[in-house]
Amino acid sequence: MLYYVSGAVAVLEPGLAVIDCGGVGYGCRVTPYTAGQLKLNQPAKLYITESIREDAYDLYGFISREEQHCYNLLTSVSGVGPKAALAILAAGPQNFTLAVMTGDEKLLTAAQGVGKKLAQRIILELKDKMGGASAELDFSGGGFSAPAPQGNGPLAQAALQELGYSPSEIAVALKGADPNASTEELVRFALRAMVLKG
Repeated sequence: MLYYVSGAVAVLEPGLAVIDCGGVGYGCRVTPYTAGQLKLNQPAKLYITESIREDAYDLYGFISREEQHCYNLLTSVSGVGPKAALAILAAGPQNFTLAVMTGDEKLLTAAQGVGKKLAQRIILELKDKMGGASAELDFSGGGFSAPAPQGNGPLAQAALQELGYSPSEIAVALKGADPNASTEELVRFALRAMVLKG
C-alpha cells in the first residue's frame, strides 16, 4: 500500500501531477486545490489513496491528510465516485467541511456532476461523521474550562476540529471573534489567525 509519494513534480497538468520518486514517475489524480499548491520541478509530498479495479489502477494524491480524509469520506457515500469527489474538493477541504457542517447544498452542487439530491445525501450521511451540528467539544485543560461559545461557535469549532486542529488551538484562534458572526466567517477568522501565528 502506498501511503505517500515524495519527490520533484515532473509533470503538472489539469487533474494530474506526476511525482518523480527516485527515477520512477507516479501519476496522481489531483484536485485543483492540490494542483494550485504544486510547482513544476519543485519538491512535493502527496498523500495517496489507491483505487484498484479490474481494468484500472489509479492513484489519487492530496496535499494534506485533511483533504485525503474528506475524499475518503465523500467516496463512502453511495453515488459519489472519484471524479465527483475531486470536483467537490476543488475549493479545498475547508470549504467542503463548512458546506457539510452548515448544510450548504449550493456549495456542493457547484461541483460538476453533483445534483441537489446527491448534495443532500452527502450532507445527511457525513454531517454526523464530521462532528454534527450539536457536537459538544471539550475545551477544558489544566483545570481551566473555557466558556462555551455562543451562536455559531460550536459549528465553527466542529468544522475546525474536522480539519485537524486541536481544541486548544481553536480556542486561541477564535479569541476576539465576533460572537454574532456566521459559521463561515468564524472559520475564516480562525484560519487567518492560525496562518498569521504560524
